[in-house]
Amino acid sequence: MTSARYELTAHAATVIAERGINAAWIERALTAPERIEPDAFDASLTHALVRIREREDRVLRVIYNALIDPPRIVTAYFDRRIRGQP
Repeated sequence: MTSARYELTAHAATVIAERGINAAWIERALTAPERIEPDAFDASLTHALVRIREREDRVLRVIYNALIDPPRIVTAYFDRRIRGQP
């Protein structure tokens, strides 16, 4: 699961498949995030958050390195601490 718009680390590819995260949702988070946060520990990482209506408004958090081209996704998961409001 790769795209010319972004790259996946091996870890990201594995967890995205295991968690049933659709590639279109990843692209939605990257192109139209509802919220963006800097990473608390690594200045090269950005967190993009978007609600996924198809998954009961759960909030998808995509963590990626935007300093490289194309952006490299490190991980993605549904954030259990946030629901309905990214």
